[in-house]
This record gives sequence, structure tokens and C-alpha cells, in this order.
Amino acid sequence: QVQLVESGGGVVQSGGPLKLSCAASGRILSITHMGWYRQAPGNERELVAHIDTDGSTNYAGSVQGRFTISRDNALNTVYLQMNSLKPEDTAVYYCNAKRVDDFGLLIDFWGHGTQVTVSS
Repeated sequence: QVQLVESGGGVVQSGGPLKLSCAASGRILSITHMGWYRQAPGNERELVAHIDTDGSTNYAGSVQGRFTISRDNALNTVYLQMNSLKPEDTAVYYCNAKRVDDFGLLIDFWGHGTQVTVSS
């Protein structure tokens, strides 16, 4: 089992920065992927950014150039540095992790989310 706890959400003015953290615990040695998703009211959950164990990353087009995902394997923590925030970035941000189970299948784990509100 993997537990994910997000932190760092809050209210920030448009154009400002905010940094989210996600700490993983439990069976963490087999985690191969960690990422951030977000969901705004009335919208479906969407991928924001993800990072693999080799450091490979990708971003949603709407955040590329503004957001940076990083991973500290020693601390079992993934971060999302958000800069130049826009009101459209307002959403609940969820941490995600994937690992291989005992039968060789990928399993998804989710945090409970942290609210990010960007005011104008």
C-alpha cells in the first residue's frame, strides 16, 4: 500500500508562485511514476505533470513553461513549483503514484487533494 499526502495549497494572487509537496509512505520502493493532476469545478481531472524514476518529465500544454515538477527519491517526495499562476489554474490538485504490484500489474494511488485558488 502507498499513502500520499499533499501540502502547500492555498490562495495566491494572479502571477504569484506556489509550491506543492507530496510525501509518499508505505510500499514506496516500487513506485515508478509520480505526477500531479488537477480538477476544477465542472471539469474532469486532468494531468498537469508527471515524472518517472529516470527523471523524465512531461507537462500539460497549459502549464508548460510555468510549472516544474521534481522528485526527491531519498525523501520520497514529489514537488510542483507553480509560477505565473493564472485564475484558470484554480483547482484541487492531486498527487498520483504508480507502482507494480506482486503480480506485475500497475496500481494507481491518489492523495486526497489540496486546493489552489488563484485570485485576480
